[in-house]
Amino acid sequence: MAFVVRRSAKSKLAPMSDMNVTPMIDVMLVLLVIFMVTAPLLTVGVKVNLPTANAPNISGNETPIVVHIDSEGRVFIGEVEVDVATLPAKLKAITKENSADTKIFVRGDKSLSYGKIMDVMGKISSAGFKKVVLVTELPKEAKVNVAKK
Repeated sequence: MAFVVRRSAKSKLAPMSDMNVTPMIDVMLVLLVIFMVTAPLLTVGVKVNLPTANAPNISGNETPIVVHIDSEGRVFIGEVEVDVATLPAKLKAITKENSADTKIFVRGDKSLSYGKIMDVMGKISSAGFKKVVLVTELPKEAKVNVAKK
């Protein structure tokens, strides 16, 4: 904060205090750029090579629980590795009483066998979760068409 002394007709020395907000705006803009760059990088937890499919996007406001199955068949909830046998119990502990309404996205690597992915999805469904979704990527030509719209 700076004090500027100005001369006026009424008094010879009248102090005037002005706050210079330009440095604060510069810092805020730099922080905005940093968060815009790093935010997309924070969504990737486990490296999974997703299969492609021509399916519509799912809309919804609630945040789903994401179960990853990597190329080696290891199962993760978010970024935490879990055993397949304990997966339903851990999901129930996370969701507490809202297990029927909770969306669970399963991201399975495309190199895995269909049986391995369906085994994990079956265990999740048998635990009482009704909204279990298999996540895929759009084909490259579909991505181009979506970007043009």
